[in-house]
Amino acid sequence: MKGVILAGGRGKRLRPITDYVPKPLVPINNVPIIDWQINYLKKFNVDEIIICTGYKTEMIQHFLSMKDNFNIKIKFSVEKTPLGTGGAIKQAGKFIKDKSFFVINGDVITNINLNKLLKKQNSIAGIELRTKFGIMETKDYRITRFREKKEVSNVWMNAGIYYLQKDIIKDLPKKGDIEKTLFPDYAKKGLLNTVKFKKIKWYSVDSFKDMEECSLEINKII
Repeated sequence: MKGVILAGGRGKRLRPITDYVPKPLVPINNVPIIDWQINYLKKFNVDEIIICTGYKTEMIQHFLSMKDNFNIKIKFSVEKTPLGTGGAIKQAGKFIKDKSFFVINGDVITNINLNKLLKKQNSIAGIELRTKFGIMETKDYRITRFREKKEVSNVWMNAGIYYLQKDIIKDLPKKGDIEKTLFPDYAKKGLLNTVKFKKIKWYSVDSFKDMEECSLEINKII
């Protein structure tokens, strides 16, 4: 099984850290995000990883070349100009010979069971929507209580983890995001599935607050 890590973004919300290091090397509890992700993919029998990079690729390559404990094949698909998530996967497709593969956004840290995605072709991991803000519960015009960062039941969001068939690559754009191009088109045609996950740990490390919250839970996740 192949795994694709989408790690080409600049991570602007994590500046000034990402002015000096690429987002995949931003540490969570002194371990870079990409380190957590590689070990996560290994748990699900991924034996080769293709890392889609663009920004500060050399730093990522150098870091991984110094690691000798992964015991996994790692290849790089380097974007000369930003291709978007769809274009990045399409370019990485030249390395994929298997009939199917996993994709994970380069800032996601989670304990989602990838094996469950194998049950459905072209599937997106879905998790219940989490509000970023506290929820006020009301009765008429009176506030009855506050609930912090409540999960909204039966409202599902894209977790940034996909299980895709190789033949999907031909339909990907050369440039553009898969979430805005292929996914809406496939959804209309009934070609896209989801596997829903409840009560899991999931973080998209996109801000300093995300880093702080993830660092408190990371040892329960991986």
